[in-house]
Amino acid sequence: MDYLFDKWDKLKETLVNKHIFLFLDYDGTLTPIVDYPDKAVISEEVRNLLKDLSNNPRCHVGVISGRALNDVKKIVGLKNIVYVGNHGLEIESPKIKFESQISPRLQSIIRRIKEELSNRLSKIKGLFVEDKNVTLSVHYRLATRNDYLLAKKIIEEIIQPFLVSGKIKVTNGKKVIEIKPPAQWNKGRVAEWLLARQTFILGDQPIVAIYLGDDVADEDAFKAVQNKGLTVLVGKPKKSYAQYYLKNSSEVMQFLRQLMELKKDTTIC
Repeated sequence: MDYLFDKWDKLKETLVNKHIFLFLDYDGTLTPIVDYPDKAVISEEVRNLLKDLSNNPRCHVGVISGRALNDVKKIVGLKNIVYVGNHGLEIESPKIKFESQISPRLQSIIRRIKEELSNRLSKIKGLFVEDKNVTLSVHYRLATRNDYLLAKKIIEEIIQPFLVSGKIKVTNGKKVIEIKPPAQWNKGRVAEWLLARQTFILGDQPIVAIYLGDDVADEDAFKAVQNKGLTVLVGKPKKSYAQYYLKNSSEVMQFLRQLMELKKDTTIC
């Protein structure tokens, strides 16, 4: 995995005269990881960079997040971009509105799990359950190791019957456990779908995908679009489907500036 800025002079040549579809995760990519999700606030500079890119006729911008759709829309606050919430289960843009059709039975199961988790984890410090409508997240960033191990045992007891019967699926992120319906839909599939849709709309115009993300859930997207553009891991380099890495969200902002500079000098966007 190469450091993106070491290869930028060569990479930018591949972006000239191309339509760009820029996909970005939110937490850990557009903002640093923080103890509580509501404290992850996007900077005005990043928001303005995304706004300028999205307003260009040869750029599309999508924010693909594990957060609930309404949450990510509210905190980013831009009109002319694609929002993806709950790892792809919700999609909205000026021309798209999609919500995965989760059956009432599965919705009931998610609600039941939430109630049991909230009740049984309430006395363990450093944990909280985030209700994202169609999914749940158990955050344990502030928990001690012993408290996390105790909570992990309780969580497994609650979810195991539903997991074994295929009624839910569970994934792990950065100090978070995600509980979701068993839909075969993830960040990779939604990025592929959005890219294919835009490719069809553009016809013969060449299009390049750029995907930036920091978490395990972004690996599906790295794999899906790695042969269609640039895939960038945000964080320390490690085994990944991403081709390049940036060190942190500050370097993501620097990269967005570089795209804007390139736009001024060429017809990239």
